[in-house]
Amino acid sequence: MPPDMASAPSPWVVRWTPRIKAGGDVLDVACGKGRHTRLLLTAGFKVEAVDRDISGVADMAGHARIVLRQADLENAPWPYAAASFDGIVVTRHLHRPLFPRLCEALRPGGVLIYETFMLGQERFGHPHNPAYLLRPGELRTAIDPGMEVLAYEEAFEQPPARVQRLCAVVAGQESHTSNA
Repeated sequence: MPPDMASAPSPWVVRWTPRIKAGGDVLDVACGKGRHTRLLLTAGFKVEAVDRDISGVADMAGHARIVLRQADLENAPWPYAAASFDGIVVTRHLHRPLFPRLCEALRPGGVLIYETFMLGQERFGHPHNPAYLLRPGELRTAIDPGMEVLAYEEAFEQPPARVQRLCAVVAGQESHTSNA
């Protein structure tokens, strides 16, 4: 993948970010080098960026609207049991036991924006292990049934990749309603 594609925010995340409550608290799960953390900060959100290696976002340490948290989300306890967010963004990360935790961490009206690889991706590159690839329709059925799915798709995109994408909102107070 060309470097500019790897560092640019996902068009899916860009499209659905306006549904998150303006100025709200957003969790960027497995933030990597911070492409979505930077987008969210620029959009005026308060951001918690979490990853097992936060060196990719170290340059943002000390920013008034960001909390950086180093945590292993796959092998350690969920660090957000007592926290809640207006939005959660997850891209290129899959750890199935997190699905209920993510849904529980959203406030009423909170928005989940999720995009990751699915079966078929192994023909094009990383990841190859089916444990890290969604099965057809899996993302849609993995979220809390009480959440309203605003958009869902399974797509083949360039550079070659097979992905599933979802944007869903928790029932309750309406989220920001700009057209997405």
